[in-house]
Amino acid sequence: MKTTMIKLIFVLIGMMNYTAMTQSIAVAPIKTYGIFAGTKIATALVRLEVVKLNKYAVLDEFDMREIPNIEKYDSCYGKTCLVEYGKELNVDYILSGNIDGLGNKIVVNLKIIDVNNSTIALTKSMEFDNQEAELQRMVGIVLQEMHGMTPDPLLVKSLMFNNEMIVSNNVGRVNNSGPRMGFAYTVGTLNEFVTRGEDEGGLGIAPFVSNLGYQFEGQYVGTENFSALIECVVMVTGLEQGKFIPSVSLLHGFRFGQSGWEFAFGPSFTLSKTSNGFFDTGNHYGTQDKYWSESDFNNSDVNDNLMTEHGYAFTKNMDARGDVELATKWIVGFGRTFKSGALNIPVNIFYSSQKGGGMAGLSVGFNIVRSKKSIN
Repeated sequence: MKTTMIKLIFVLIGMMNYTAMTQSIAVAPIKTYGIFAGTKIATALVRLEVVKLNKYAVLDEFDMREIPNIEKYDSCYGKTCLVEYGKELNVDYILSGNIDGLGNKIVVNLKIIDVNNSTIALTKSMEFDNQEAELQRMVGIVLQEMHGMTPDPLLVKSLMFNNEMIVSNNVGRVNNSGPRMGFAYTVGTLNEFVTRGEDEGGLGIAPFVSNLGYQFEGQYVGTENFSALIECVVMVTGLEQGKFIPSVSLLHGFRFGQSGWEFAFGPSFTLSKTSNGFFDTGNHYGTQDKYWSESDFNNSDVNDNLMTEHGYAFTKNMDARGDVELATKWIVGFGRTFKSGALNIPVNIFYSSQKGGGMAGLSVGFNIVRSKKSIN
């Protein structure tokens, strides 16, 4: 008896599936607007996803072309027209709808008409992020939702449109490329150089200097809670004091979660003028050729005597009258990105280290989120 009941249940299930599959459906032209895909491509994608549902006997394009004067239904989108079209095709249901690109989102709107009852059997409209390359997946999600099926939640999360200026898909993926401005205070040997008089090879300016530039950044690892970045910062220092000191910094950065905390470090390259010279007891700077001839300076006995008797140690020092050469520094920065709508405001403190000194300062920037990344 138990075996008979089990067989009966399987028979009933099979009959239900057979009944569902014997219900025929045709896909009418799908109207498109604001996207690259035209009506023909959109219709083919919808037909393919309907077949995947495994719920209907789907008429293919060639079967539909067999009815006479098929061209008159190429612009058939209303219910009355669709019912007539369905009767011509002799199907139980006919599907139609539209796919529209509206700004930064794509709207998929589909409806299934019951041809025999002249009623709308099912309808569904969903908004997606503007990722047209994923149009087929969007259509599949709408059809599954329409038929009470559960689509892949991760796929839905990746494609759904979030009606906020900064969306959850961009958490940890904010691109902070944009202008930078700030100030710094020089310390150590750099402080001595910038405050030293111009007649002694210094810059003759105040120890506080401005920074103005632009940051470029690229992400090579990104999740909702963490990003690893490569940053390039092009900066000019000292413009407010009539100086033009360029630098280029290449930084490795990390950004963490919704709080926007970030940390970066890396080398910085600039141009510097240097010469061989000394500092006397009054901390005044002199070059080797200011007081001695080159032959005397190169004479080891004279050089040694100067160092022992007068305490002059000849070393390479920053000198605005010297030769230009490439100089390197090491930068460490720490900060946070503050958000207001689509506006990002990164604020960072930094220290630029070089031999014997460096600069400590504050940098502020801004940028506006204009687009989101594709899931691919």
